[in-house]
Amino acid sequence: MSTDHANDFATCDLCDAHKNDTDGAFRVLPPVFRDFGGRPKFSGPVSTVKCFEDNSLVKAAVDSPGQGRVLVVDGGGSLRRALVGGNLAAAAARNGWAGLVVDGCVRDVAELAACDVGIRALALMPLPTEKRNEGQRDVPVQVQGVWVRPGEWLYADADGIVVMPAP
Repeated sequence: MSTDHANDFATCDLCDAHKNDTDGAFRVLPPVFRDFGGRPKFSGPVSTVKCFEDNSLVKAAVDSPGQGRVLVVDGGGSLRRALVGGNLAAAAARNGWAGLVVDGCVRDVAELAACDVGIRALALMPLPTEKRNEGQRDVPVQVQGVWVRPGEWLYADADGIVVMPAP
């Protein structure tokens, strides 16, 4: 772990500080995500992928320099295919991604836990995706009904996940 203060936060404290905000800039993701990664607490600027049962663009993203960002994957909430597995999680850790938030499934649970990257997803599913090179990168996405936009900041810890316009 680096000595910077990127992970010196608590989502509960952030929620306390913003609980009376009425402009919608501060958002809390629904408590439906499970923790699968080796890094239980992570934060960073958001990059997004929108895809459905095809992880081609997720692979392209984690194979690129993460620069401490969080990849938010709008998988449409599908529970039928895994969008991230051990190989992609290892690539994300190796390339400097802080975390992955997947509105969908992951697989290779033991491998995910061994990777130094935060991983939140809905569930485990051993079936891999089809590779059709479909989807969109760095577009606003809806994750469980909550808008998340590229460049915003995401904070995740044991209590939950929040998104805000700036750090």
